[in-house]
This record gives sequence, C-alpha cells and structure tokens, in this order.
Amino acid sequence: MSDAAALPGQPRGLVVSGPATARAVNVLAPNPSAMTLDGTNTWLLSEPGSDLAVVVDPGPLDETHLRHVIETAEKLGKRVALTLLTHGHPDHAEGAGLFAELTGTAVRALDPALRLGDEGLGAGDVVSVGSLEVRVVPTPGHTSDSLSFHLPADRAVLTGDTILGRGTTMVAHPDGRLGDYLDSLRRLRSLTVDDGVHTVLPGHGPVLEDAQGAVEFYLAHRASRLAQVETAVENGHRTPSEVVAHVYADVDRSLWPAAELSVRAQLEYLKGRGLV
Repeated sequence: MSDAAALPGQPRGLVVSGPATARAVNVLAPNPSAMTLDGTNTWLLSEPGSDLAVVVDPGPLDETHLRHVIETAEKLGKRVALTLLTHGHPDHAEGAGLFAELTGTAVRALDPALRLGDEGLGAGDVVSVGSLEVRVVPTPGHTSDSLSFHLPADRAVLTGDTILGRGTTMVAHPDGRLGDYLDSLRRLRSLTVDDGVHTVLPGHGPVLEDAQGAVEFYLAHRASRLAQVETAVENGHRTPSEVVAHVYADVDRSLWPAAELSVRAQLEYLKGRGLV
C-alpha cells in the first residue's frame, strides 16, 4: 500500500461521503468509471451554525443521488439555498435542472446555458449564503467554462476537474486550451502561496492535504508531457493518434480517446509557439 504522504498532494485516503472540512461535506455520486474515478464529488457547503447550504456540482441526472444530497443537508439541519457549477460536463451538471426543481434553488454557472436564474458567475465574484463566503476563481483550460471555488475560512479550494484527487486531468480539446490551463494552475498556485490554501476539494478522487504540492505536480507533469509530445513529433509521429500510441503507451488503451483530445490540445499549444 502506498504512503499517502508520499503521493502528489498528499491524498487523504479513501473517497467517502462525509465531512471534509469545517464547512464542506462530500456526497459521493454513484457514477464510478475510468474517467470519473470513484464518482463525482458533490459538495455541500455551509457555515457552522447556519441553516443554509450551497451545493456545488449536483452531479449526474440520478434522482436517487440528488435526493440523497437534499437528505444529507436536512440531517445536518440545513436547507439548500443555492447551486453552483464548476463546469458543464454531464457528470457534474446534468442533474442541476432536476436538483433546482427539487430544492427550488437557482443554478449559477459561468456558461449562461447552464444557469437557472438571473445571476451567473464571474471572476472576482463572492457568493455569500448564511455568512458562508465562497470566492469565484476562473480556471479555464479543462473546459472554457471551468471555475474553482475558494473557501477562505477553511483555507480550501474546490477545483472541479482542474485538479483531481488522483491522477491528472485532461484538457478537453477543442473547448479546453492548454495555455489557459497552465495559467489556471499558476493561479491556483498563487492561492496556495498568497492566500494560505492548503486543501484541495476535487471533483473526483480523495481530498488533497497539500494543495501546493498538487499544483506543482500538475505543472511538472504538463511540462514533461509537452516535452514528450514535442520529441514524438520530431521523431516522425505526426498525427494525434500516432503521438498517443507513442507517448501514452503506458496508459490503459480505453483512455486513449481521451488522451488524443489532450494531445490535440498539446499540439495546438506547441504549434502556436512555433515549437512543432
């Protein structure tokens, strides 16, 4: 068994439903897969002593799960007052419409197509519910609409798919862009350095206790992959599928289609800088 303290970001351990910080409770969705890891982490946020809660990423269109999120809040003496989305991928957002109906809440997101209500989300916004403060941090790259949510009182950040609790994420070409993603990782690193953030509450996988270590690992991983892709092209592997077979040979072949999207994003990034 691996020592969690020796792994990137110091993962807390098994992914389970329950409290993660003083203000964040995980309700794990029953949608595990190679892409979603243990399933989607639906986050229930609330200030201690408040009877109001915010839900981040209701998850897939699974009514049993959605009702379980509401029941979890009620058992804690909370009422769901607002729904936020980190991005629009179905495993995070498909259930938002039904969840809004079940809770009578608005849905706030960066993408207007995902919103239910008059308000969206943007850089610098601060969401306040029942004295809970959630700061909106734009982190495009995985998708163009990706956001992270900073919980300053817990020194934590909810990263959606920008940083996962295990492994690394993909840049979903053509909507996602690698240059944006690298900038987003640097923005998250600034949170760890300037704002004292030490905990990552990811969209999938375990909680990470070393936010700065996780970000540094992601940046190093991306630099390494870019160098591998550049070398593969120099060695005559021209198409994305050829690059995947060469660079991602150690990755489960079922993940190669997703890897190809990432490679397309990397090739676009390198071409834009005249490196291939």
